Amino acid sequence: MNNVLIKKAILSLFILVSISACAQEAEVTTLQSASLATTNTVVLSDELIEKFQSNTRLSILNVEQAPLDNLYQITTDRGIFYLSKDGKFFINAVIFNLDKGMLNETDIAMNGIRLQKVAQIRDSGIVYKAPNEKYMVDVFTDITCGYCRKLHREMQDYLDAGISIRYLAYPREGLNGDVYKQMQSIWCSANPQDAMNQAKGGNTVASKSCKNDVATHYQTGAAIGVTGTPNIVLADGSLIGGYQPAKALLAELNKRLGE
Repeated sequence: MNNVLIKKAILSLFILVSISACAQEAEVTTLQSASLATTNTVVLSDELIEKFQSNTRLSILNVEQAPLDNLYQITTDRGIFYLSKDGKFFINAVIFNLDKGMLNETDIAMNGIRLQKVAQIRDSGIVYKAPNEKYMVDVFTDITCGYCRKLHREMQDYLDAGISIRYLAYPREGLNGDVYKQMQSIWCSANPQDAMNQAKGGNTVASKSCKNDVATHYQTGAAIGVTGTPNIVLADGSLIGGYQPAKALLAELNKRLGE
């Protein structure tokens, strides 16, 4: 009789422990999912997620209803794409809203993603700080790009206008070429500003090596829609694709950020 009672007690204890462990596992899963979710998140079936990711090689971070009724808006590690609700069509496109003056709905949706991703690499940027700073902008740059060099030659104009420049690396030829190596040397230099000044002036920078974030900058740029240089990310996450002289950039900053 005692043996039977002992066996029942052990079984009950095992069941309680199992239930507790399952509950904890479910809680962790829920918390992990919630970190990627928004109030507008749509839950796709496992089959549709697998179909999307296996065909596109993209990792899904979040899914929401697109501005068009028959499409999902898929946020991935390489930006925003669209998927038909029947799962047949993958769409790489930009959606403009004609009723809102050609509002770029895709770019608006990207703003939050840009802010999040750029925030992760800002600390390793090369900063030229305005004495009377009104704005700080993040500029994805390449040392061989003609308009990047023009922007750099006019650096004092930006600083005088109250615009601080934080350079992030975007070697246009990718992570295997000579520009990538040179940009690593800049970031590894004892004085990165001085090395950047030399490189943007067309001079060769002394070769240096160290642990650096140049590759991470490049990958981040690709993920948020940077396709060339210079590309300028504003404090609201919006993107200006290309060179802007200081006066024009200040006007655009005032317009977009409401100063």
